[in-house]
Amino acid sequence: MDFTDHCGCSKTFHSLPSFLCYSVTPIMEALQKSMQKTTPKASSHAMWWGTLGTVRPFPNFNSEKDARDIQTALESKDSDVNTLVRILTNRNNVQRQSIAESYRNLTQKELCLALKKALSGGLEQLMLGLMMTPSQFDAHRLRQTIEGIGTDEESLLAVLCTKSPQQLKDATIAYKQEFGRYLENDLISETSKDFTKLVLAILKKEELNSKEMVDYQLIDQDVNALNDAVNGKKKDPAPWIQVLTTRDSNHLNRVLSRLEDLRGETVDKTVQSHFSGDLRLGFRTLVGSIPSIPLFLAQRLHSNIKKGSLVHGILISHSEEDLLCVRIEYRRLTNTSLYSTLQKEYKGEMQQALLALCRSEDL
Repeated sequence: MDFTDHCGCSKTFHSLPSFLCYSVTPIMEALQKSMQKTTPKASSHAMWWGTLGTVRPFPNFNSEKDARDIQTALESKDSDVNTLVRILTNRNNVQRQSIAESYRNLTQKELCLALKKALSGGLEQLMLGLMMTPSQFDAHRLRQTIEGIGTDEESLLAVLCTKSPQQLKDATIAYKQEFGRYLENDLISETSKDFTKLVLAILKKEELNSKEMVDYQLIDQDVNALNDAVNGKKKDPAPWIQVLTTRDSNHLNRVLSRLEDLRGETVDKTVQSHFSGDLRLGFRTLVGSIPSIPLFLAQRLHSNIKKGSLVHGILISHSEEDLLCVRIEYRRLTNTSLYSTLQKEYKGEMQQALLALCRSEDL
């Protein structure tokens, strides 16, 4: 079994159904080599951009010209929405921040406030999301999952489980800056018992094992700890929380594969049989994202393609990081390209914006 991290794509253990296990195509090999050379770096002011993103720096970029064009579009009758969408979806995040600064210098007004006035509905939310820094955007996504009546545990977990430790640290800082609240305190107040422990452990996750070597002794130790935790009459979630939130994905793939061999059932079945409620959902989401985050995101897109806010969140958050991998996994999963699906499901300026972020077809 191959546990090599292929740009986050198609890394599997037994719990993935056979129809999700595919041979590596030439384009996948190219992406794998690209990922080996490019490690995305987190920043609170810039997207994590590499060759696996779909949105890249716009050539011959001129923030002053873009700001003037946006001013003209906003001041035209009924607003020239096509121009707003065309510019802001074809600049990377660093460039969009520069446009906002140039617009402020040109008009003495904030671009986000002008966009709020000119746009509405889902398109407004998408364009405002594009104008945030990555850490601000993650903070707002997390806030949306816990504010109001009831917590959206599934969406909360999906964000937490697809972010690196550094990205989560940046989002935690941005959360305090944006809302004047502590993310950890809000998570404690909106969750309960062992699920709270799991969510906080994911938020503060640190990969304590050495990535440079395969630690077979630690693998055996972790497999036994997970197995013993579900063998007694009273199930103990503590070892599962500890192991799943303090190891890197390659190590965990080995652990979970060995656990499946030992128990003769998928990890997902083990989780469903021995845990319940939000904790079961949390473990299932975490285990589901470990083999391949792009595959996990492709599955979420496939199941929720009509949910605009979820689609916006994934495309914006991953457009400069690994959306190419998500596109490939979506094509494998559905036998249809993500681009064609978006073209079918959305219309008008919203379609234009989403297609610009997706960027191109996968034939």
